[in-house]
Amino acid sequence: VCIHRVRSCSSIRFIKSKYVCVFDKSALKFSHQQRLFRTSAVSCGQIVQFKLSDIGEGITEVTVKEWYIKEGDSVSQFDSICEVQSDKASVTITSRYDGIIRKLHYNLDEIAYVGKPLVDIEIDASKGVAPEEDVVETPPMSHEEHTHQEIKGHKTLATPAVRRLAMENNIKLSEVVGTGKDNRILKEDILNYLAKQTGAILPPSPKAEIIPPLPKSETVPAAPKDKVRKIPVPVSRPIVFSGKDKTEPVTGFQKAMVKTMSAALKIPHFGYCDEIDLTQLVQLREELKPLAQIRGVKLSFMPFFIKAASLGLLQYPILNASLDESCQHVTYKASHNIGVAMDTEQGLIVPNVKNVQVCSVFEIASELNRLQSLGSAGQLGTNDLTGGTFTLSNIGTIGGTYTKPVILPPEVAIGALGKIQVLPRFNGKGEVFKAQIMNVSWSADHRVIDGATMARFSNLWKSYLENPASMLLDLK
Repeated sequence: VCIHRVRSCSSIRFIKSKYVCVFDKSALKFSHQQRLFRTSAVSCGQIVQFKLSDIGEGITEVTVKEWYIKEGDSVSQFDSICEVQSDKASVTITSRYDGIIRKLHYNLDEIAYVGKPLVDIEIDASKGVAPEEDVVETPPMSHEEHTHQEIKGHKTLATPAVRRLAMENNIKLSEVVGTGKDNRILKEDILNYLAKQTGAILPPSPKAEIIPPLPKSETVPAAPKDKVRKIPVPVSRPIVFSGKDKTEPVTGFQKAMVKTMSAALKIPHFGYCDEIDLTQLVQLREELKPLAQIRGVKLSFMPFFIKAASLGLLQYPILNASLDESCQHVTYKASHNIGVAMDTEQGLIVPNVKNVQVCSVFEIASELNRLQSLGSAGQLGTNDLTGGTFTLSNIGTIGGTYTKPVILPPEVAIGALGKIQVLPRFNGKGEVFKAQIMNVSWSADHRVIDGATMARFSNLWKSYLENPASMLLDLK
């Protein structure tokens, strides 16, 4: 008999068998049957339900976007099972067990709930029985349910790569102190723990290699200044007219937008607009683009806008703050985690560049490249999408000039950047010259930020961009 499921009821255990062999009934006695049912070793394994554990940020449901396994596949611990998408980020779920996948509880694009079974896995009971509350059809237990993020009762937060590193070095995660957000265990924590145990000296973290500029004869030629004007092209999608109304549920990032914008309506917005002459910055970027390309980084204007905003926030920290729901306390954020609104196939997302106040323009550009690549692939993590303190939205990439940006709670300010246009302007001598003009639109929480503060911050940010060399005096 090949046993697939075991059901416990008082002292009697019933067996569902998939394969039954013909044998002599007289050879089977009740005493033998009772002794067989009491054995603790099940040679062909048990079916356990792998439940979707809490992935943080108050998320209770997710959408299954992709399965990496199918029924009948063998999996090991830390192998990727599926990718799920919440209203905040995409998360890859990894296996807790070694075994064989017997059932997928959800199809693609279905809603999975935290605490509910995700897949059924057949494990080898001889290698260690799974937690009893995970066995199929067993009664519910009174003690707290284990998740794949708990080890011996201690809840630990770590990525699959970190867990694999700990396993390869025989390190118990419950003994490692995490230094990440919410005590998350990072790779550095594992390495430091290992160094303390072995007395090894760890090498310093690798830094980006500084490559000197090429000689003038080898310099990559700059792009031509006279660019062909881009003409909007309609998206080539087949138009299907059915003549019937269609109702779809609000899910994913669109659901997050509903929540965020509903909360934003409670904020009294104050608007402020100005125009920036980016003529010098355009020239500087053209000179630095070849060097950035050599380093493998695409250099846009956005890193300069972000760094200038951070320098301005040092002078006006109220713009890098948050207001509690009761409007009784203002929290001034130490880190400048500046968000950048991105338009993706999944909808509007706002990842943020962490700790801009200690980053160079090149480091900001490198991080933006990473976020844009992940955003296009729909693989941004929760850490990339949370913790923002200030936001910039570049509507100019699509073609807008002015806009009225909406504040992202709990932030208190946001800026929207228009497209850069070549327009005639007058210099100090009254002569007309060709200028690179960009319009900026600010929105601020008028409960804590007055118009004068917003205007002074904008003027400082404007001065850094119109005279980019002046940023060198305040860079740290």
